[in-house]
Amino acid sequence: MHAIRATVPCRACLSGEDLDWLGGGRSVCVALGLMTTVEAGPGPAPDDGATDGWPREVWAFLRERLPGLPPKPPAVTVRSEAPAASGLSSSTAQIVALFRAFTDRSFTGRHIGDRTIAQWAYEFEFAVFHGGGMDHLAVVEGGALLLDGRERGLPAVRERLEFPAEWRVVVVDSGTRKDTRHHIRDVRAQLAAGDPALAVYRKVADEASQRVWGALRGRDLEALGAAMVRAHEAMRDHQGMSTPLLEEVRTVSQRAAGLPLKLSGAGGGGALVGVCTAGAVRETVARLARALRVSHPQARVVPAPAAPSTVVEPVPAELGPGVSGGSGPHA
Repeated sequence: MHAIRATVPCRACLSGEDLDWLGGGRSVCVALGLMTTVEAGPGPAPDDGATDGWPREVWAFLRERLPGLPPKPPAVTVRSEAPAASGLSSSTAQIVALFRAFTDRSFTGRHIGDRTIAQWAYEFEFAVFHGGGMDHLAVVEGGALLLDGRERGLPAVRERLEFPAEWRVVVVDSGTRKDTRHHIRDVRAQLAAGDPALAVYRKVADEASQRVWGALRGRDLEALGAAMVRAHEAMRDHQGMSTPLLEEVRTVSQRAAGLPLKLSGAGGGGALVGVCTAGAVRETVARLARALRVSHPQARVVPAPAAPSTVVEPVPAELGPGVSGGSGPHA
């Protein structure tokens, strides 16, 4: 048996953080061509603990659903182009890549469709982080997605489109790490308490998502930048997701390159994202890098094309309970 390779994009959230699992609101995300690659096999994992962590846990999850898998997972190597703990779903990309590699016919003897992989990856992460399913759909389906949030289960895909080929996403990684687990815990506490600040955030962020999606459909780059700024302000002003350092990076970047930036992900650290034309991306990145090298030397500027959409396959009915179309056992 040869080694199995699975390559998965990361994602940027253009608007609507947390709305994918708070319910009653819309989110917009785009898959980025900063790829995570997992190679599995051909032999079993060594006995030195090299396959502890996610590979071992994903394999155990699959053995409960796919009888006949051997007790030990295959040997695994992982490579990622996305900055870690930056709000770009690099963790989900690795988990989905593991699911894709481990469900190859070479291991399972059967075809497992992408929709099932998204559902299983969501269930796997929900058990740990209790978050939403935006990331899983984004990295599995590619392209740009407009999502309707659900309190449990994968969000519903309201619309999808290809990100304009003439645009590029510019990632400004602040060099400070975010903390998803604590963020989700705190927001769930707000939800349980009926915090009015959370209600305001949901309303403003949902409206920003509508504007972001309209700009994407209309290929209006100026309107997209303004709508992403509105989405960032909702995160910062109503939910405290930004930090003084992130605001400094935004200010320096705006002055250096005129690029509107929005925080992507749970906040408290991580990356900011903006969108410019493909023709301007080299000069934009160079200006940002020069400016940030002086003021914030830990920051890194990474241009990224969007990852194209993929065909989503129907869920095989014989896979049984918890794998039907999208909501799963938490719906």
